[in-house]
Amino acid sequence: MHERALRNTMVAGLATTALLLGTAGCTSGGSGEGKNDKQDKAAACTQGTYAWSGVERVEKLTGLADPITFRTKKTASVAVDIKLVDSGTYKPHMTSTAPGVRAADAIKALGRYLRTDEPLADPSAPAEPADDGGYYSVHEGEFKGSYYAWSYIGLVEADFTYTCRGGGAEPIQGHVLTWDDSGSGFMSCGDPIEDGALPTSKAAERAAAAKLCPADSPAAKSA
Repeated sequence: MHERALRNTMVAGLATTALLLGTAGCTSGGSGEGKNDKQDKAAACTQGTYAWSGVERVEKLTGLADPITFRTKKTASVAVDIKLVDSGTYKPHMTSTAPGVRAADAIKALGRYLRTDEPLADPSAPAEPADDGGYYSVHEGEFKGSYYAWSYIGLVEADFTYTCRGGGAEPIQGHVLTWDDSGSGFMSCGDPIEDGALPTSKAAERAAAAKLCPADSPAAKSA
């Protein structure tokens, strides 16, 4: 059994509201001629307070290989193409009703709030999934029987209210989209899918097994 993944920290259906405080206060700048004073103060606030709500984390299936079966003898290596099944692409971004907070800062703050092991993808990350799907190779072990391979992305979305601790600026409303994980996997249809550490762990794996494995296989039955 072999599986490759960057990490596996997906949670779905999570809806919560909490407060994440910044580490320092904010400074306010004066308004220039012809500018809105409130917008200037918001833009000058570089570290403030985030209130998060409507947080959702979901693992999505993005690609599938063709069904893989070794019928006559054991094979020591496997190489498969993974074709896209998700017509959408995802790019880390933020939408906001006013200036005053950068997308990269908001995503970092969300990562601190969620206590992710690794930083969430920031706006410099390329869009996912890649246009060419993916490629998976395994060069260890002995493979016999039916297998399935897939790719996935662990999306993270949340609404926020951002308030400058320096005062003077109205709270800023916004929404963040990013991801905490993307990768691919390769598993035997002869092995049942075990529960992950979090409620929606292995959601893409289960979807892939249901589509690619024989209906009477342990993987398909546990999908």
